[in-house]
Amino acid sequence: MDDAVLRSMAKWPNVPAVYGWLRLDRRGNWLLKGERINNPAIVEFIGRNYEPDAQGRWFFQNGAQRVYVELEYTPLVYHVVSALDAPLLLEGNDGRLAAGISGAWMDDNGDLLVETERGVGLVLDRDLENVVPALADEQGNPLPEDDLDEITTRLQQGELEPLWLKYADVNVSISPIRAHEVARRFRFVAAPSPASGEQACA
Repeated sequence: MDDAVLRSMAKWPNVPAVYGWLRLDRRGNWLLKGERINNPAIVEFIGRNYEPDAQGRWFFQNGAQRVYVELEYTPLVYHVVSALDAPLLLEGNDGRLAAGISGAWMDDNGDLLVETERGVGLVLDRDLENVVPALADEQGNPLPEDDLDEITTRLQQGELEPLWLKYADVNVSISPIRAHEVARRFRFVAAPSPASGEQACA
């Protein structure tokens, strides 16, 4: 977090948190009371100060005040920032590059999810075409388009398939997952609410 934010937290430790104001959509956009935040400086500030608490509720620390975030799907949304012929490189909606991937999944909607050092995140749907060169069989060989289509279809149906994602010189197997199971599987809260007895800002 920013030093100024940490100083504010130390100075005013008991500021009530805010719920229901800030939302993260499936494209990694921040929405404040339903309106998209377009100011780059504000977007970067939110990203630098975006973390989960011990209960799996993600929040933006705005100075001394914690602003909990409603999630349309996952707490992170990754987009491809690598060139077409370069190794795959992903950047989260928090502005941080993914150093590595420890797991990958395809849900029943055909969405690709990855787990990085920051947590689980959805890969932006419009970037999936740029991920294809990093998909391979168990030996690291690229797959013909027809084979890839069949494999991804079966993954969406919940079947285990030999599909791997190469990232930072590591091949990670892609497993099937149901979209409605993602929050429980990765222990995050999509719609945070105040804990019992917790004071919250109206």
